[in-house]
Amino acid sequence: MYDRGLSVLEQYGLTAKSSYRGRGALLCQTEKGLLILREFHGSEKRLEKQREILLQIQRQSKEKVDQILVNQGGELISVDKEGIPYIVKMWYEGRECDTRSREDVIRSVETLARLHNVMKLPVCEMYTAEPLDQEYQRHNAQLRRIQKFIRKKGVENTFEKIFLSSVDWFLERGRTAVQSLENSDYQKLRNQAVAAGCVCHGEYNQHNVLMMRNSVAVTNFEKWSFDMPVADLYRFMRKVLEKNNWDVDLARKMLRAYHRQRNLSQEELENLRIRFVYPEKYWKLGNYYFTHRKTWVSGKSVEKIQRLVDQKELWKEFEKKCFEKLEI
Repeated sequence: MYDRGLSVLEQYGLTAKSSYRGRGALLCQTEKGLLILREFHGSEKRLEKQREILLQIQRQSKEKVDQILVNQGGELISVDKEGIPYIVKMWYEGRECDTRSREDVIRSVETLARLHNVMKLPVCEMYTAEPLDQEYQRHNAQLRRIQKFIRKKGVENTFEKIFLSSVDWFLERGRTAVQSLENSDYQKLRNQAVAAGCVCHGEYNQHNVLMMRNSVAVTNFEKWSFDMPVADLYRFMRKVLEKNNWDVDLARKMLRAYHRQRNLSQEELENLRIRFVYPEKYWKLGNYYFTHRKTWVSGKSVEKIQRLVDQKELWKEFEKKCFEKLEI
């Protein structure tokens, strides 16, 4: 059966020995090994920078990443017979990181730290991440807007009922995070990281970390930006810890594993602590609800917000217990 986009491989002088659909793309076995063929919808200029980052990793480390291939015309983007743009990347046979496996989690954290050691480029202001204090203030304002919206129209479903009864508590956490940032060394840390050209993956989670027998491959750098490395570390830790009942022992093991590969300063640890104060998952659920403006909300969304409410004290205690008297 003919797969749409497969003809693009001709522009690389390659043929597919076999192909199958997966990860929202086309995976192909070729003369160059396993490749992934994906429709491209972004900025070519940003893609060129992404390739620079990946080549930097290749030159300065042994880490496996999804390098972007250049076609025979020297281009990163190839257009198929139907006029659809594609990119072709190296891919790896592996399974996603299992967030319930401590071994997988530790290996993933160590890999992230080693990537951060080499992910540096001359800074480009347009690709710098939004300052965290501005992001938090914007999200707090959105939570207040959702609260006002539901109050005005009236509660019509279980999600709205749970949201209205809990939003003040989570907003207070949001305000605390903003105040803590203002009283911390955040601006100095951020300025130092940006000046040094530090690059973050932007979406370092279990889906983008492939576990192989003797190594780890990291994929999908599309959301990269210039930012503090702890931004990546926080994202990965939050995803893992949500699924492990905010296990303090696991969190500390993750921090120590990262620190063994890349030194974490006390200022960075304090910034990480503040990030765990902010109710990011709660904001995400509220924002998703609001942008879709549905009177009917899926049972999954109701389960997620109820779980956040049920775990709120555990989450609050985690931030104190994890970083109090922490020695790494």
